[in-house]
Amino acid sequence: MIPIVRSKWLDRPVDQNIDHVLGPEDAEFTLVEYGGYDCPGCRAANEVIAGLRDEFGDRLRYVFRHRPITDSDIARRAAELVEHAQNPEQFWAMHVELMTHSSQLMEEDLRAVSAKLEEQNNHEIPDSAAEEARARVDGDIKSADASGVLVTPSFFINGRRYEGPWDQHALSDAMFQTPGHRARLATLDFLSWGPSAGLLLLLATLVAVALTNSPLAHAFNEFWEQPFEFTLGKLSFGMSIHHWINDGLLTLFFLVVGLEIKREFTVGHLTNRRSAALPIAAAIGGMAVPALLYILLIPEGPWANGWGIPMATDTAFAIALIAVLGSRVPVELRVFLTAAAVVDDIGAILVIAVFYSADLQVGYLIAAAATTAVLALLNRAHVYRLSPYVCVGIVLWFFVYEAGLHATLAGVVLAMFIPTRPPPNLKALVAQANTILEEDMRSGGDVLRHGPSLPAISAIDAVHDRLESPAARLLRHGGTQSSYVVLPLFALANAGVVMSMDVFGTHSGLVLAIMVGLVIGKPLGMATVALLAVRLGLATKPDAYSWRHLVGATALAGIGFTMSLFVAGQAFESAADFAAAQIAVFAASVLAACIGTALLYSGSGKSVDKHPNLQAEVKG
Repeated sequence: MIPIVRSKWLDRPVDQNIDHVLGPEDAEFTLVEYGGYDCPGCRAANEVIAGLRDEFGDRLRYVFRHRPITDSDIARRAAELVEHAQNPEQFWAMHVELMTHSSQLMEEDLRAVSAKLEEQNNHEIPDSAAEEARARVDGDIKSADASGVLVTPSFFINGRRYEGPWDQHALSDAMFQTPGHRARLATLDFLSWGPSAGLLLLLATLVAVALTNSPLAHAFNEFWEQPFEFTLGKLSFGMSIHHWINDGLLTLFFLVVGLEIKREFTVGHLTNRRSAALPIAAAIGGMAVPALLYILLIPEGPWANGWGIPMATDTAFAIALIAVLGSRVPVELRVFLTAAAVVDDIGAILVIAVFYSADLQVGYLIAAAATTAVLALLNRAHVYRLSPYVCVGIVLWFFVYEAGLHATLAGVVLAMFIPTRPPPNLKALVAQANTILEEDMRSGGDVLRHGPSLPAISAIDAVHDRLESPAARLLRHGGTQSSYVVLPLFALANAGVVMSMDVFGTHSGLVLAIMVGLVIGKPLGMATVALLAVRLGLATKPDAYSWRHLVGATALAGIGFTMSLFVAGQAFESAADFAAAQIAVFAASVLAACIGTALLYSGSGKSVDKHPNLQAEVKG
């Protein structure tokens, strides 16, 4: 899915002559609040602001900007009313009264404030002043929208949106920029940056290559071969660190892939034939043609088993490059490439399961099937806690590993049974949470404690759990771990290769077959089958991008990298053959990235296809 990007910076700087400001202009901290007088959160936050002003004194400049609740007429009228103040002192007096006079803003509050305003100014409010007040509130609303304000209250600290809790301690930490808060901001900035996952993967690769070709190479390689075992009495199970990463940690990656596949086929881009046909057709062509070209170049011999290497696409790198290109690449093209990569992942999983597994052990296969049945029973019983699935999934992983299948396939099987749920009734859940907290405050008013009681926290946890299905929650958390921990570790453990020109003399045929498959076979297969599907009326191409755009995206799909390296590790037992495959995958991925980026960059101004026949088919 393509995330919705909203600004994290304040739309316009604070103006002492226009904005409603408390505190000196040269204050160390500036806190801007967008809020409304009918907003319960804003009314609660008013006490927090008072506490912060007590704590910071002249070091804090507080600014209030209007963002009345959209469907609340009384909030809009209240915002316009306070704009009739003749001076800042009068404004802040009216502001505080509207925020604190009663637990909920009422018509009586507006009448009382309006009467006091007329009494203080000795005249009724003129029509011209009403127009000015309306324009002022409209200006603040426009600023709020441009600043990415979605809820009230929304706070900005020194121009940057604050995303944390609305309490004094959390806001104080944010203003003081404590090490923990700075680390959180830096992490959020990095994770929200489109190319971040691809960049981290690239850095891990460069570190692995550099260490492998340095005096530290022997120690680096020895580290990955260190054994790591679990022992319980006479029972023990262990593998090398390298195998724990490839067979253990990588299971999380395949679990995330399985969850993404499940999401795309249930609520994503592959839910109906019209939206799914083009990327599915392209992905099939992008798997079949590279494999066929490889087989044509290496029909038999010790390298013949490597035909699965050029079938794979590294989604992290491809999407990272598209993110770098920004607005030059239409959103619809990102959707196409993402959906095609999902289908490509399905193909890779099937290929690994069928063609790259060891000799099968029937007893463990039966045990794995029985464990899968337990997962199915949990799903059918509508068990929505993740812990039972995780425990059974670990057992499944062991049986799959011992059965001779690649252990990471357990992640895909587990993903298929992690339950989804119908969308929650947000209105009912919000009402329930408010009722729980309000009742807890009433019953606990005479108790010497701060914060909600443990029973209230447990009840709120149950409400929170209902906001997301277990599959969505696991995908949200597991996707981050997969992209920023598992894949970089995989690259670090597998991308190290000695850069030697000798490989082109001894393994030139293998290198050529892999490079031709990825650089030529991928775009050729994807674009050709996609074009054929459109001409046959089986699929439609969106008008938002041209065929040149599509070819550029298919060229990026030639970045095989992590998945290609993974398949190469399964296909070749010889270290020399695997090293040659690594070099070929690296070279092909770099070349595919350059070609795809060049095509997308040069074709950025040609978003609508000009071929008359194809254009007619697209519109049809």
